[in-house]
Amino acid sequence: MRTLTVSGHVEQDTAFRVRPFPNQAHPFVSLEVEGTDITISLLASTGSADALRSLAAAAAEAATTLDTLTADIDHRAAEHD
Repeated sequence: MRTLTVSGHVEQDTAFRVRPFPNQAHPFVSLEVEGTDITISLLASTGSADALRSLAAAAAEAATTLDTLTADIDHRAAEHD
C-alpha cells in the first residue's frame, strides 16, 4: 500500500460498494466506503486479491471484537441495575 492515513467513523448507514474496471491492459476494482460527506476508495489491481481477503478477514475480526465489547458493556450495566 502506498502512503496515506485516513480516519473515519463507520456508522450503521455506511455504504460499501465494489466497482469493477475491466480495462484490458490493467483491470482493477474499486472498493468504496461511503459516508454522508466522504467516500474512501481502495483500488486493487490484479494480483492483490489476497490483500482484499485479508482486509475482509480483519473487518470480520473487528466486528466480532466490537460485538464482544458491546456485550461486556451491556453485561456490566445489567450488574449495576
